[in-house]
Amino acid sequence: MNELASYAVSEANSRGRQVAEAPPLARGEFQRDRDRIVHCTAFRRLEYKTQVFVNHEGDLFRTRLTHSIEVAQITRSIARALQLNEDLAEAVALSHDLGHTPFGHAGQEALNACMKDFGGFEHNLQSLRTVDLLEESYAEFNGLNLMHETREGILKHCSPKHAAELGDIGRRFLEGRQPSLEAQLANLADEIAYNNHDVDDGLRSGLISLEQLDEVPIFARNRQSVEARHPALTGRRLIHETIRRMINLMAVDLIEQTRANIARAAVVTLDDVRAAPRLVAYSAELLPELRVLKTFLREKLYHHYQVLRMTDKARRIIQDLFGAFTNDPRLLPPQYQTMARSDKARAIADYIAGMTDRYAMREHRRLFAVGEIY
Repeated sequence: MNELASYAVSEANSRGRQVAEAPPLARGEFQRDRDRIVHCTAFRRLEYKTQVFVNHEGDLFRTRLTHSIEVAQITRSIARALQLNEDLAEAVALSHDLGHTPFGHAGQEALNACMKDFGGFEHNLQSLRTVDLLEESYAEFNGLNLMHETREGILKHCSPKHAAELGDIGRRFLEGRQPSLEAQLANLADEIAYNNHDVDDGLRSGLISLEQLDEVPIFARNRQSVEARHPALTGRRLIHETIRRMINLMAVDLIEQTRANIARAAVVTLDDVRAAPRLVAYSAELLPELRVLKTFLREKLYHHYQVLRMTDKARRIIQDLFGAFTNDPRLLPPQYQTMARSDKARAIADYIAGMTDRYAMREHRRLFAVGEIY
């Protein structure tokens, strides 16, 4: 890791762990966080959770796991360029989707609707709940006992009501303060990854075409650049060369604009970062092109009728499972039955949110399909 900037998070200015532990040997505290995340159960489950395409629809489409790894790579590269804490930035990136439901955003929307009378459901809060409480690996504490700044980075959004309930980790939302630059960076690296890789998966699936993408200036311009340099290039190589240029363009723009923002705000310390406006940002010139790309993906890919058919099925699976377990909590596995005695709805949400796509479909068949007996 390169020398840290004065405003980066370090072990010296960290707020530490909720439960004190002996310092790790042969690695730093934030390396320990990253390693705990990679080894946890929720991280492994991401392999079988939807990004855009449900897991069984093809082996080459991205899952929450491959997406998280791609976010971590982009985050770490940019963190190094900005002299930020690479291990912290990577830990936040790897953990940002740990609380996501099966079936992507459709699953989250369905579970949130089921939980509307019980505090709602939001995957960032669930990710924090996962690392703070639900993981069961260590003898001396629940969860992973991560460093404050890692937990802070996981919690990207939070309502004032929930922030007040979370104590120290939610205070910044009430005070209007910012998280670390590492957390801000992981948030936008997530956007860089899914915007570009959803284009790739959309093309691979045939749901969008290169001709349609000519309407998107940032894609069209980079494709033309590739074709000018490699006139004979076609197929997957043309697509990959175009997308990697788009990722590089966004990353470089983010680095340059963030450096300018840091200099303009005269940031010197981590406290300065927390008191300043958001500093990790794209340039004003790039933002309109990114909005066009996001609008294109929403209209042409996420709202494509074939995607909507699957997301509609996903909503019904989540609703059916929640209803069945609410009507009879004895249908839950034993550990969740125990949790349900104190908070039935939240225990059911924890169980459903932890499911993979294929497990949720299997559980639905077990409960509702004629002929399924176990």
